[in-house]
Amino acid sequence: MCHDIDSRPPAAPVVTGKVAEHGSLELGATDGNRFQAYRAAPTVPNGSNVLLMPDVRGFHPFYASLAHRFAEAGFHTLVMDYYGRSAGTGPRDDTFDGYAHMALLEPQHVETDAAAAAGTLRAWHPGPLFTVGFCLGGAYSWRLAAAGLGLAGAVGFYGPPRFLGDRTSEPSAPLLMLLAGDDVATTPEEYAALTAEFDRSGKTYEGHVYDGAPHSFFDASYEQWQEACTDAWHRILTFTSHR
Repeated sequence: MCHDIDSRPPAAPVVTGKVAEHGSLELGATDGNRFQAYRAAPTVPNGSNVLLMPDVRGFHPFYASLAHRFAEAGFHTLVMDYYGRSAGTGPRDDTFDGYAHMALLEPQHVETDAAAAAGTLRAWHPGPLFTVGFCLGGAYSWRLAAAGLGLAGAVGFYGPPRFLGDRTSEPSAPLLMLLAGDDVATTPEEYAALTAEFDRSGKTYEGHVYDGAPHSFFDASYEQWQEACTDAWHRILTFTSHR
């Protein structure tokens, strides 16, 4: 599991306002799928949008809270769920087996649903759109940068390279890679192979490794990693402000 049940997202170091409105909604994709989503809108917009890509749990309260943190930093924010096809759109508790549903997930499913989510965000608020993802969602965030969604950039925390698949060497929006130095899910060698492929294909990317940090360090309950969380936030804010 990427986060404990009691995990909570760290607040942004730069807060421009409050959350103007928020709430759950249901979206439809072009293939007929219906899936869960969650919106948080800022009182003081910074002009940009964020599509949050969760970990293997899909839509989870951790990401609703994180959407609030992004809205407080000025972003119109939407969280998307991955599992509408296999789990429906009803409520879930902490017994939900994300790994069982991840096994049924196909890259085209994520891209199709992300296109619907991106369209919804842009209809609410035109402006640059960034994806920000974690673990499974981190890899899919990078993948979506090459999926023709018109992203301004894609941020990923500790994303397993295998989920990039056939998009690894394709032209993409700029990438930001925030990696855990003590990641038990992905080895440094795997990331080195991934960035070598990025170099061969001419992708624009920035990478930073947090030495000693565990997988899923971006968590306010990890007191010893709060400096890393703050630094990661600053990197996201800088990355999104320059596109």
